[in-house]
Amino acid sequence: MKKLLTGLFAMFMGLTVTMAQTPATAKKEVKSAKAKTEKTTAAAPAPAAAATTKTKKDGTPDKRYKENKAAATPAGPTKKDGTPDMRYKSNNKNAGKKKA
Repeated sequence: MKKLLTGLFAMFMGLTVTMAQTPATAKKEVKSAKAKTEKTTAAAPAPAAAATTKTKKDGTPDKRYKENKAAATPAGPTKKDGTPDMRYKSNNKNAGKKKA
C-alpha cells in the first residue's frame, strides 16, 4: 500500500512539474509584450515634480542627491539614530485614533 501511494505521489509531482513549464513560444510572446509596455511607459512625459528632483529609472527619488535626502526628514522630533519618534503626533498619522 505504501509503495502504491508513493508511486502515485511521484507521478502526480512529475505531472505538475511538466505542466508548469511553459513552451518556448509562450516565453517569447511574454518578452515581446514586456518590451512594448516598457517603450510606451518610457515615451510618457514625466510629472512636473519629477523634473525638479533627480530620480531613478523607476521614478522614485534618488537618495544620492542632497535635495532628495532633505525631503525625507520627518516633521517632528527624532530619536538618537535619526528615525522619527512615533510617540509624537507630528510623526504618527495614527496618533489619537482608537483601535476598532
